[in-house]
Amino acid sequence: MFNEQSFNELFGSFLFHSMIIKMASLQIVLRLLLIAVLLQIGTASLYDGIEELDNEVILSASLQAKKLVDAAYKRTRDILKERLKTGNVRPHEVMAYFKQPVAISRTHVRSADYMQTTLQLLAEKMQGIYRRPFNISDILTENQLDTIYKVSGCAVLHLPKTCSNSRYRTFTGECNNRRFPNFGVSNRPYLRLLRSQYEDGISVPRGWTENKRINGFILPLARAVSNEIIRFPESQQTLDKQRSLMFMQWGQWIDHDFDLAPETPARSTFLKGIDCDVSCAKEEPCFPLRIPPNDPRIRNRSDCIPLFRSSPACVKNSPIREQMNVLTSYVDASQVYGSTDKIASDLRNNGNQLGLMAVNNRFTDNGLAYLPFASSKEDFCELTNKTSGLPCFFAGDSRVSEQPGLTAFHTIFVREHNRIVTVLRRLNPSWSGEILFQEARKIIGAITQKINYKDWAPLLLGSTTSRVLPRYRAYNDSVNPGASNVFSLVFRMGHTMIQPFIYRLVEGYKTSRQLPPVPLHLTFFNTWRVVREGGVDPILRGLMANQAKLNRQNQILVDELREHLFELFKRLGLDLGALNMQRGREHGLPGYNDWRGFCGLSRPTNVKELALVLSNKELAQKLIAQYGTPANIDIWTGAVAEPLVSNGRVGQLLACLIGDQFRRSRDGDRFYYERPTEFTAAQRNAIEQVTMSRIICDNSRITEVPRNVFFANSFPRDFVSCNNIPAFDLSPWKKRKSGAGMVLKSKVIPWKKSIEPYCKRLCYLVR
Repeated sequence: MFNEQSFNELFGSFLFHSMIIKMASLQIVLRLLLIAVLLQIGTASLYDGIEELDNEVILSASLQAKKLVDAAYKRTRDILKERLKTGNVRPHEVMAYFKQPVAISRTHVRSADYMQTTLQLLAEKMQGIYRRPFNISDILTENQLDTIYKVSGCAVLHLPKTCSNSRYRTFTGECNNRRFPNFGVSNRPYLRLLRSQYEDGISVPRGWTENKRINGFILPLARAVSNEIIRFPESQQTLDKQRSLMFMQWGQWIDHDFDLAPETPARSTFLKGIDCDVSCAKEEPCFPLRIPPNDPRIRNRSDCIPLFRSSPACVKNSPIREQMNVLTSYVDASQVYGSTDKIASDLRNNGNQLGLMAVNNRFTDNGLAYLPFASSKEDFCELTNKTSGLPCFFAGDSRVSEQPGLTAFHTIFVREHNRIVTVLRRLNPSWSGEILFQEARKIIGAITQKINYKDWAPLLLGSTTSRVLPRYRAYNDSVNPGASNVFSLVFRMGHTMIQPFIYRLVEGYKTSRQLPPVPLHLTFFNTWRVVREGGVDPILRGLMANQAKLNRQNQILVDELREHLFELFKRLGLDLGALNMQRGREHGLPGYNDWRGFCGLSRPTNVKELALVLSNKELAQKLIAQYGTPANIDIWTGAVAEPLVSNGRVGQLLACLIGDQFRRSRDGDRFYYERPTEFTAAQRNAIEQVTMSRIICDNSRITEVPRNVFFANSFPRDFVSCNNIPAFDLSPWKKRKSGAGMVLKSKVIPWKKSIEPYCKRLCYLVR
């Protein structure tokens, strides 16, 4: 054993020899001493961070990581091809399908996987030396972390961009903020409002290590919490007497404008090549949900509900795992136009120069356009009805075909773009196709913002609106609009409003034997149900004339989502509630109490205090029986369990976190529609008059709509003719010279700074 006496003897010996050989450098002496000490201690001791890893070891690990990741990607792709060929597809593969990164996002994900796997390999190499716990950050210097960042390819992807003068947004969100060009940009890490909480402080999710105590208690299995807290008989569901299914559907629509955390494409472990479908192993990138005793559906406890970790993000000079958002964080209609240049280009009608979006060239919806079909070779939509042979639709967000209501929204907004382009071309014949496209895109973005902030958010936030989302004042370039990691999880509160059926109604808002209500799990990726069964009009009528499910503390999530998610694709239906909890842990999100503290709310410490917060003693007791302490309650579970605020559909904590995101995405957006430089007063007034009702009237064959589609409306009492819904007046855009009159090769010519002070009110300048 190495003790103090042996250390003194060794040190004296080194001093003696140093004097004999006349070493001039004390640094050399200390270095020799360190080597001798390490040799004396042996390889089982804890590394103290003084001696760096050799750079050759780091480069070798980086090369090995690339080989492992590439092999896992290929192995997964080959397996998926074979399963698609045989039709033997599993539910979690379908869920992963619409979370797959595409275009440049896939390159970002691959580089991040290279970086994360390199860190894992280095940690494993050092485990043979250290027996006590350590973090990889204790070993690597900042320069070495930077080396890994560069070798993985992350650095090249995040090179600074030169911002040009343009009155239009970039598709990636870059340069929206001229001072901080990366604010709100796609393919960047989520924003952290609180520090991450991982088991190892770096990347291991809480709940990963069996029987490990957190705040003095073992975290319950996510599926067990779902069974005890989330589950209820669907026959007892309460409908919302004041909100329609359209209200629920807008929530999903706007969520798909904000964020998407892609899963890594690999379905087998990087280091050991384990197939997670077979083993239920907890090995990176697999974090499956174990089955609790006496589960009401899954009897085989050795089975599991698969979950794959969200892709890591490239982060410079830090080994702490962050997740990637492949969308822009602005309300900019990116789900219509895409969040990368490549997707945006592919979505346009490139066969002419008229500024139009591409539409389907095989089918029409009673003469109106459908979305174009995707060209992916791996397509799950074809499996839902092999006789139809219809692939998934193609849109700015990959989740477009997830369910018919979402598809209907995508469809009418693309139609609205093309309708606006047609009107603008008539008003301004001299405008180029590029200007027509960009002006229509700018208008669609503004309409989306108006509906979200003025018509929808107050109905969600209720009495808290003025506090958590005060009225717009001005653009602030110090505000970071980036989507927060916690928002990406808690905005899934919309799951609690989903009914177990998709309703289709024919003219006169009548039911039909040909279009009966369909259980939700039978509609996922059913392109054919849209094209072959009446188009989008019956779906839109069903959304307008039916009520949303009301989230109650004893009726949180319907079993269509909790037991049958993607069950259509054989094997084991997924549990969306349990997946939400597991995802929060996987993302390193702190627990319920920490977020209550962040929002300035009380932090309950026992059953009594929790019962006061929830206004529900029985629910508080159930939660404590599961978690042991309020501090461990998963953020999604705690947030959706709170009582609803007055006139709203969320609790106090959700109102705070959602309001925070909405405010930052608005106030930090240089192109927000209420900013005086973006539109003329007449144009802003025209945008303010647009409603979702009008968009439906202009882009479908529906002739009767409610004045406010988000309310629970009864036909015919609450419906009016489309003639009574104010039309969208585009005349204020006629002969607009500030943007279109200064165009050369589809780019806006910047004004000279010398004349800038004189045209603040006349010119639309980008500053």
